[in-house]
Amino acid sequence: MDLAALRKSYERDALDERAADPDPLRQFQHWMRQAIEGQLPEPTAMTLATVGADGRPSTRVVLVKGIDERGLVWYTNYDSRKGRELAAHPFAALQFHWVELERVVRIEGRVERTSEAESDAYFASRPLDSRLGAWASPQSQVIASRAVLVANAAKASARFVLDPPRPPHWGGFRLVPDRWEFWQGRKSRLHDRLRYRHPADGEAAGPAGWVRERLAP
Repeated sequence: MDLAALRKSYERDALDERAADPDPLRQFQHWMRQAIEGQLPEPTAMTLATVGADGRPSTRVVLVKGIDERGLVWYTNYDSRKGRELAAHPFAALQFHWVELERVVRIEGRVERTSEAESDAYFASRPLDSRLGAWASPQSQVIASRAVLVANAAKASARFVLDPPRPPHWGGFRLVPDRWEFWQGRKSRLHDRLRYRHPADGEAAGPAGWVRERLAP
């Protein structure tokens, strides 16, 4: 298999300063809306990168469940590897890759837990099997076989029947962005990259309070 010979020319769209929103959140919501309306597979899927106490980075794919002026929210087991790494280093990076639109969005910032009320409300909205699964899976821990999960799920079902509460080790995280980057594939590898960041001391910001810069591809 000759991977080096694989080629693709990106020619679907462009991204320039005149068309891009001065507010990165509004620009992101616009692109997210297009990904959803275009019926892309898993448009809310994002890669989450964290760093452990040993300095080793790790990534995994999670689903964004909330986007507003406060940040981007996802839910997980707080005792999982990502949960423990965020407890040690509460900073992370997110990446959305919408292949069909030839677009990438990268987001960096500080991470905080959502409130108990937010976590409770989202947990209650999940399907029953997902709520039972949160009790059944000791996420990121070594288990002997899948039978362990099946047995745990059966125990949770017998214990809680149709109304499992949110486990104390399960809840939401919110990334509060301080950097955004929007990438649009272009022909000849001359891709468009627009970065938004908080201004440095004494630096002028745009109308939405962000500094917007074009990066070389």
